[in-house]
Amino acid sequence: MTAAIDPQTYTELSQLLAEYAAVVDAADWDAWCELFTDDCVYKLIPRENHERGLPLATMDFESKGMLKDRAYAIRETLFHDPYYQRHVVGAPRLLDVAPDRIVCESNYAVFRTKLSELTQVFNVGRYLDTVVRLDSGWRFASRLCIYDSEMIPNSIIYPV
Repeated sequence: MTAAIDPQTYTELSQLLAEYAAVVDAADWDAWCELFTDDCVYKLIPRENHERGLPLATMDFESKGMLKDRAYAIRETLFHDPYYQRHVVGAPRLLDVAPDRIVCESNYAVFRTKLSELTQVFNVGRYLDTVVRLDSGWRFASRLCIYDSEMIPNSIIYPV
């Protein structure tokens, strides 16, 4: 059973999840990095690997420095067909609540639109998040993006 959470904290948590989707959809990679703690974990991992405890992940970053490296690569070194992402994120389901730490899960769907093409479902799954309260507000200590499909595009450029 999860401890109760006050409405203000739930609103702040929901706002963090919405802010994440907004900055990724806007390709604001510097703002994306700032939503995480310095010693964060970010993984994009297939559901099967997660459920079986297998470590292989499509993306695996273990610090804000690694996130900043990815942001730099997206802006400066990766060449790809441009596309837009749009996230739809469900309400968070609280799994564990402490005064300065929340573990929650929320479903997501990401749609991708390439220029001159129809929008496609790009990635669907759930986020498993550990967020912590810092002086600057709630930040992701860990974000696991656990996607459902065994088939994914041959390259995923942007974080999910």
